[in-house]
Amino acid sequence: MKTTKLILASFFAALAFTGCDSDDSEQEKVIPKIDKIELGLGNNETGTIGQDFHFNAEVTAGDKIENVQVKIVQRTTETYSKPWSHEITWTQYADAKNATVHKHFDIPEDAAEGKYDFIINVNDQNGTKLEVKKNLTIYKLENIPVNPVASVFTVFINDAFMYRKGKFSDANAKYKNNDVFSSQVSLQGIKGDGIMYLLLINKNVKHSPESVDQIDFKKVIVYDVFEHKNIENAGEFSNIPWDGTQFTRDTPTLKIGAAKDNNSPIQQDLAANKSWVSGDYTFLVLYKNTTYNINFSQSVDLPFAL
Repeated sequence: MKTTKLILASFFAALAFTGCDSDDSEQEKVIPKIDKIELGLGNNETGTIGQDFHFNAEVTAGDKIENVQVKIVQRTTETYSKPWSHEITWTQYADAKNATVHKHFDIPEDAAEGKYDFIINVNDQNGTKLEVKKNLTIYKLENIPVNPVASVFTVFINDAFMYRKGKFSDANAKYKNNDVFSSQVSLQGIKGDGIMYLLLINKNVKHSPESVDQIDFKKVIVYDVFEHKNIENAGEFSNIPWDGTQFTRDTPTLKIGAAKDNNSPIQQDLAANKSWVSGDYTFLVLYKNTTYNINFSQSVDLPFAL
């Protein structure tokens, strides 16, 4: 009898131990994490039908990433012209512990305008899953409150054209020490308030901001910064404005090799940052409409021989 009780006690103890071990195993599974989510250029949570859309996220797996998936889903509380949804799954991050998911894709032409749930799923190889829901507004191109488009994008070297209308004036020209750099950039379709930065960035720095808010001023040379206020009707904004009779602002200049850039209010110490070197630079224009949280960017690569 005592032997039977001992066997039964051992049996139930083993069951209890196995159950606890199973529970502990389940509890040890870590779910993925996600950080630094950006939706739309400048993280403005908007997309335009048929146009490029920016998505960024920093993902950390509990174990290893299985895949990363995004879904654009209509809301039951909203009215749309037609049923529509969109889904993308990226498998190239499989087996990684950490990944920067930086993607650009077009909002499909068959999309319907409206407010959507943008759902991000991170699936882990340990069987866990993280789901994050964000807001997204999709516009038709003609209905965007502000739609910046460059009407003038011109670069000068010593007052002569370096780059104009999408072409270099001299394919062999290069900026040298003491050359004078200048540029005129004009944007159409602007209203409200906004600010524009014109930057030179050494390509070896590997800094590629896609919006004003992403600029690391320690890694850029600011050629010009200019802003507008209270434009009531959509029109033109230029860093060298024309009132129909004359230019109302002198063309800013920057000498190649200068000790300071043209940033305001704090100029960068270009010598300390070793900003001037031979090689390719990106001339990057970044504009942010602060009234409507709409962004614009355009760039061209320029050669330097210092």
